[in-house]
Amino acid sequence: MSIWERILDALSQLAPGERLSALFDRLRTPPERSIGFTIAVIALGAKMAKADGRVTRSEVAAFREVFTIPPAQEDNAARVFDMARTDVAGFDDYARRIAAMFDGDSMVLRDLMEGLFHIAMADGTYHPAEDDFLHQVARIFGLDDREFRSLRTRFVPGAPPDCYDVLGVTPDMPLDEIRTAWRQLVRETHPDRMMARGLPEEAVKLAEKRLVAINRAWETIQAEAA
Repeated sequence: MSIWERILDALSQLAPGERLSALFDRLRTPPERSIGFTIAVIALGAKMAKADGRVTRSEVAAFREVFTIPPAQEDNAARVFDMARTDVAGFDDYARRIAAMFDGDSMVLRDLMEGLFHIAMADGTYHPAEDDFLHQVARIFGLDDREFRSLRTRFVPGAPPDCYDVLGVTPDMPLDEIRTAWRQLVRETHPDRMMARGLPEEAVKLAEKRLVAINRAWETIQAEAA
């Protein structure tokens, strides 16, 4: 059974009138976490798509870049998007339920934030309302401002880069400690590690930009220390 068929099965278990957000209270263990991750990206993406007052074709198309959606399953993905977009519950309620679904696992929640940044940049414009939306979601997820800046640096052209923020270190740390932090981030970005965190196979591609940024930051710091 594909992940989209499993999502359809999860949606079919909602009682009449029950909100999409109710699923986040139920999908807390493997393999349901991979379903929860996919629904979470689509649902929060739908909420964010309204943040700048419009839902563009490119934002909708971004879901197809993050997730491989077979033509026969596009209706299921669209149903999740529409349920979240029309739900009266606020995005902050969604974000809190999603954070609880993943037990505050910062790595998984950062993975999810990367998906949201990808969707935000799908139309080539980073709207101030989207920045505010993503910043608030990051805080609800328990990510600090440095982690948020690291994400924004990697996805938003023109965002001021900070190599130390990208690696989660400070300029006054010894180079050996920074190297250790870099190696740990590279390990955490390995596809096997990401699959172990309960991410669906389709979402592992979100780590590609992260790995490029991590290695570029380390190379820059090394060059400055030479």
